[in-house]
Amino acid sequence: MASAKKQTQVRLDENALEAGKAAARARGLDFNKYVERLIVEDTTGARAAGMAAAQRLIDEHGAFLDDLEQELDAPYTASQPGVAA
Repeated sequence: MASAKKQTQVRLDENALEAGKAAARARGLDFNKYVERLIVEDTTGARAAGMAAAQRLIDEHGAFLDDLEQELDAPYTASQPGVAA
């Protein structure tokens, strides 16, 4: 059985609200679900664990990822006038 949802009201700056709605759309979520997910991730440690994992990936493979990015960008930067390859 699903738990009952409670309703609350939050006042947000217009820019923060629009950014939140855009982020929700980008993730295929409605705004309420997006806010709920942010709260759950923040209060359970899931967000911190994800950020720590991302940092480990960058620390361990950052040079490889930088090289790969340059390699993938090379055909585009070489064809642009005035851009050194």
